[in-house]
Amino acid sequence: MCGIIGYIGGKPSERILLEGLKKLEYRGYDSAGIAVCSDQGLKVVKAKGRIAELENKLRSQDMPSATIGIGHTRWATHGKPSDLNSHPHTDTHMKISVVHNGIIENYMELRDELAAQGARFVSETDTEVVSHLIASLYEGDIVQAVQRATKRMRGAYALAVLSELEPDKLIAVRLHSPLIIGIGEGEHFIGSDIPAILEHTRDVYILDDGEMAVLTREEATLMTIEGNLITKQLFRVNWDLAVAEKAGYDHFMLKEIHDQPQAYRDTLSGRLFKGYPWVYLPELKLTPEQIKQFRNIHIVACGTAYHAGLVGKTAIERWARLPVEAEVASEYRYRSPLITPETLVIVVSQSGETADTLAALREAKRHGARVLAVTNVVGSTAAREADDVLFTWAGPEISVASTKAYSTQLLAFYAFAIHLARIRGTLPDEEIGPIVHALTKLPEQVESILQRKDEIKSYAEEIASREHLFFIGRGVDYAVVQEGSLKLKEISYIHSEAYAAGELKHGTLALIEEGTPVVALATQPDLYEKTVSNIREVMARGAGVLGIATEETAGLAGSVDRLLLIPSTHPMIAPALTVIPLQLLAYYASVARGYDVDKPRNLAKSVTVE
Repeated sequence: MCGIIGYIGGKPSERILLEGLKKLEYRGYDSAGIAVCSDQGLKVVKAKGRIAELENKLRSQDMPSATIGIGHTRWATHGKPSDLNSHPHTDTHMKISVVHNGIIENYMELRDELAAQGARFVSETDTEVVSHLIASLYEGDIVQAVQRATKRMRGAYALAVLSELEPDKLIAVRLHSPLIIGIGEGEHFIGSDIPAILEHTRDVYILDDGEMAVLTREEATLMTIEGNLITKQLFRVNWDLAVAEKAGYDHFMLKEIHDQPQAYRDTLSGRLFKGYPWVYLPELKLTPEQIKQFRNIHIVACGTAYHAGLVGKTAIERWARLPVEAEVASEYRYRSPLITPETLVIVVSQSGETADTLAALREAKRHGARVLAVTNVVGSTAAREADDVLFTWAGPEISVASTKAYSTQLLAFYAFAIHLARIRGTLPDEEIGPIVHALTKLPEQVESILQRKDEIKSYAEEIASREHLFFIGRGVDYAVVQEGSLKLKEISYIHSEAYAAGELKHGTLALIEEGTPVVALATQPDLYEKTVSNIREVMARGAGVLGIATEETAGLAGSVDRLLLIPSTHPMIAPALTVIPLQLLAYYASVARGYDVDKPRNLAKSVTVE
């Protein structure tokens, strides 16, 4: 979610850090900063806004001549975008500086402990805890202090650490957040992404989880966070810069589809427990008493976010036993919805700036309803104006067609639905446990689906020449095929429609003819037989059917032309898996038709007009 650059060598570090940060701008950010170390000590400069704002600040300051430093572009997670919340962060005495990508789950616990010891905090971030923690553990060896700190921190992080106490060292640490080490002649680099350092070196070490690097001008020492020395193979980067920004993928959309296992981990990190209370949502201000007073819920969103809301509606109704309406934001305020102070309105927007969704938010508040925003952007209008907010830690999404934002919205809904159900007493622990277990398995299961992308690519190339395609499903499968249909039409320009499978006989069946491609989802055991019956109806009229099922519904194989099996999961959680092949189908169909996947015609990433 953030960009990291570090440098130690013989050249002026300020320019190298700034140029590296500019190479990371494609990731998205709301603030930036650098820290350098010289014989005058640490100097930290940071600014809210674009890197140009940081450059203006640097020009107005008396910057020391330094050849070691760290830099950062921030995408806000803990604390709004501001100069104070920007990285790098330091300890109370300005001896240690840290930049960080990830989430420290136990930062509040550590913050309270360190404050009691006299640490003075100036930001709202979890990262500032790291600099104070390292300082508190320093006993004459900065490497050992960092190692001790990692034993105290829970969560996911990539760290770059700089200290005037040992100004000839730069330290990098990785746990569940990517970090690379660049090797040069008399100089070394740290980067969250290859583009940050590609101008200076093509030789890199890729740190794995639980590994760290200690860099001097002369050498890069690799070790585990326990201090055991390790050797790694040096990797030669042959990409050009444009490819490197996409991590080697041909398009941002494909990269973002492959980002989803990590996005799932980030969104669930610190929110799930293997026992009571099962789900922890510390950002919510809603009290149990307020939750028990709600009589109904409205979910309001546009496009892909609306499709996530359809799944959220089913999860909340089934688990929390509250009536839920999912509505398109552009229609919501014009139909005089029945909103009372006992209504919870959930608005969903990746950017938090979608005009129709914000208008619905304000309409709900005008009627006295409490509003919860589900968004990916800290500091967005939706996050500021709503009474409560659930963030999806998907990270920046560049491609216009949303992928990881949608799937992390699903996870936010699942977590919130469990939270409601537990407080309302509508779901016993013996039922919550398997759901939480299914959620924890999702990242690895998504990775296994991505390994089968060639199967989906083959089918996509077959249907790329078609002008029409239909998607069918029942229950939450129907909600997912609506998203699959939208993805296909918005980037491949193939006309597609999604239908509730049981509605085919009420008119749509007339459109099925010999060779019509149909994608059918059948992951719900209680609806399996009826879905198979609907599939046979279209097969009997000549349709070619791709079926997507789980191991529990694998009997579908005898009723379709092709079958793609996804890993077994809780039926309600299946959308978080079945959407992956549908995203890949749309992507490969668009590529086969020769279109610009990341910038489909007539569409914008954030729709800020009504």
